Amino acid sequence: MKIEVVVPDELLTTLEQEPEDFRQQVLLYTLGKLYEAGHISGGVGARVMGCDRWEFYRLLSESGFAVIDYPDEELDREAAVDAVWYEQRQTP
Repeated sequence: MKIEVVVPDELLTTLEQEPEDFRQQVLLYTLGKLYEAGHISGGVGARVMGCDRWEFYRLLSESGFAVIDYPDEELDREAAVDAVWYEQRQTP
């Protein structure tokens, strides 16, 4: 399937971007939102972008998307372990 989006030249001129660079950015942002929402996997995103999964994760991260999203309970557990470890390191 192919979807075409018409972008006015004025927008590209204002953003000072080449059409292909803009297309890649729009594609990455679209895939990033789909990935964050859990609608696609990193593998699918990478295939669509034409790169490997680790490059896709790097691109997402550089664009401000959450690549790893831990549940709150797991973050709380990690924080508790870190606090215990820190305390143990402080006592001689």
